[in-house]
Amino acid sequence: MNTFEPLHSAWPYAVGIAFWLFIAVSAVAGIVADYRKRQLELEPLRLAIERGQTLDPAVLEHLLAARTHEQGVNPQDLQIGGINTIASGIGVVVLAVFLTQFAPRVVLPCIGLGLLAVCVGIGLIVSARVVARSRARPSDAGA
Repeated sequence: MNTFEPLHSAWPYAVGIAFWLFIAVSAVAGIVADYRKRQLELEPLRLAIERGQTLDPAVLEHLLAARTHEQGVNPQDLQIGGINTIASGIGVVVLAVFLTQFAPRVVLPCIGLGLLAVCVGIGLIVSARVVARSRARPSDAGA
């Protein structure tokens, strides 16, 4: 039975490596998707320049403008993220309750992690309300 013990102890590391590999691949995929989207947006401009067509300055400005987030953060996105994060935190706390029978040493860290996630979710929901309230208020910049 001792022959399988080193393999058994390597599984947590394999899970951790797989998790971080997934995070890295997801991040790179997002960057590549944004690049391709921007490239497809600029393709008509490139084709028009190659054909020697005159370009409308308004269209040119729109295509070349960097995608800025002038609108800021969408409060609904913050609220959805907060709800999902709170649900995940509650799920981790429930997991900790089930782990009491198998691994009593990890119960308190799991409860702490779950409560941390709940606090982050509450912060996201509060942020959503603050952003929504600030958008509802008339802007003083135009006065």
